Formats: sequence, structure tokens, C-alpha cells
Amino acid sequence: MLSRTASDLYWMSRYLERAENLARMLDVSYSLSLMPQDGRGDGLDEMAMPLLITGTLDDYLERYGELHAERLLHFFALDATNPASIYSCLGAARASAHAVRGRITADMWENINATWLEIRGIAEQGLSRYGMSRFCEWVKERSHLFRGATYGTIMRHDAFRFIRLGTFIERADNTLRMLDARYEMLEVLGKNTEAISDSSAHGYYQWSALLRALSSFEAYTELYRDAPGARQVAELLLLRADIPRSLRACLEELDQILASLPGTNGRPAQRLAAELDARLRYTSIDEILGEGLHEWLNEFIPLVAQLGNAIHTSYLEAA
Repeated sequence: MLSRTASDLYWMSRYLERAENLARMLDVSYSLSLMPQDGRGDGLDEMAMPLLITGTLDDYLERYGELHAERLLHFFALDATNPASIYSCLGAARASAHAVRGRITADMWENINATWLEIRGIAEQGLSRYGMSRFCEWVKERSHLFRGATYGTIMRHDAFRFIRLGTFIERADNTLRMLDARYEMLEVLGKNTEAISDSSAHGYYQWSALLRALSSFEAYTELYRDAPGARQVAELLLLRADIPRSLRACLEELDQILASLPGTNGRPAQRLAAELDARLRYTSIDEILGEGLHEWLNEFIPLVAQLGNAIHTSYLEAA
């Protein structure tokens, strides 16, 4: 497969996964911002969470100077001038899909094209009229539909593999960043992990919100009897291979996909994916917490980025 074709397939799925992840972040932050706050009292601490996770705080402040709820929502949802917005991600995904129409199925193209046309209509209507929660649900629904069309219609060849690579590298990065940002916010608010786990209503809602954002709350209640706390949530989202959005599940998928790609050019990426997968496989939650959860996450986030760079160098750059 040509590098350019592989790149378009990879980034098509990365942008779609990114749009869905942004919708998940916004939905949870918006809901929590409506609850009583321990910080500013106006919900802006919570609404700023997506800025911290995506690293766009400086860009936002340069444009607007101060935090404002409606501007924050527009910035991440429908701002065509913000490359990190859902609108921009869906536009980029559609452009990549258009470039490889011959390598994806008609169902996949029709889904992603319809999604782009619909979000343009929503942008004309305005977020205040359409509704924030409704918008986030719409984004997640469109992502699920595209994923269903992909798994249900495309041949299991290299195109399918590069689509999955984009999905899981983006998902792994998002899970790490969301867990780190939520943990750091609770520390800033002066909460220690034991209090959060055992008795703090605020901590319960914070951890529950993270689990819901990653579609893992029901799994948590099935696996753990205790209220959500740092130890249990970190173990679930980092080390359990049976949780679809966990870091372990993502790295297992990446390791298997890279191992199945033909040729020798991808050996650096294959080797790194295997190393990261093995590291998680033989790491315990006690070791992670012993090092410090924030420190461990800050060490692993660049490793996932390094894997993404290795994939790009090995497969997506023109020879």
C-alpha cells in the first residue's frame, strides 16, 4: 500500500476517534460544571478540563483572554478556526476519507460524508439552539455508526489495519491524558486519594465522571464493590485488557496489528509496541502507585507519542 493512502486511512480514523473523545470530555465537563463546585464556584474549573487535556489552554487564552463557558463550548465544538475542535476533526476526517474513497466501502463514505454535512448544519443553527448534551450524543452516535460500518463492510486487509492503528493510538493517548488531568485536578483541589475513595462526594462524582466518559462505569461496578477511587480507577483504565478503552487493551491491539503488517520497514514500531505491551502486562497497580500515578502517566504519555511517531516514520512517510 502507498504511504499516502495508508496515511489518509490512519488519520481518517484518528480524527474520528479524536472527535468522539472530545465529545465525551465536553459532555462530562459540561454536566459536572452544573453541579456545586469546590473551586471557583461557577463551574469554570470543570469546563477548563478539556483545555488541560488537549493542551490548548494557551491558544484559548490568547484568543479570549479569560475563561467563559459559552466560548469554551464553541471553541471545542464548532469553532472552524480551532484545529482541535470537533468541527475541524470531522472536516479533516472527511477530507482524508475523500482522498481514499477507492479504499473504503460505500457505507463508510456515506456515513462520514453525511456526518460532515450534518455538522455544518448544526454550526449554522448554533450550539445554544441545538443543545450541548444533544450535540455530544450526536457525535458519539455518528462515531459508533462509522465504526459499525467499518467492521461490518470492509475487507480485513491492510486498509482495515491502518484504520485500526489510527483508532487505538488516539484512544491510548486520550485515556492517559484524561486520567492524568482528572487526578491532577483532584490534587489541586486539595483532595487526597484516600478521602476521595472513601468519603468524598466530590471525589466520587469526579471519578465516576471519568469512568462514564470512557464508557467504563458499568464495568467498574461489575468488577469492584468499593466506590470509585484513584487506585481502582487507575487499575481499570491502565491494566485491564478486558476494558475496551483501557491503555492495556489499546496497546495489545496495536502490538497485534503492527505484527500483522508485512515487510521489514515497520520493525522499530513493532518492537516499541511489543515493549510497551509487555511492560503493561507485567506491571502491577502497586508499582504504578509506588512511583506516583501522575509521574507514571507523565512518563508513559511521551512513550505513546513515540510509538505514534514510529508508526508515521515506518509506514506513513513517502519513501
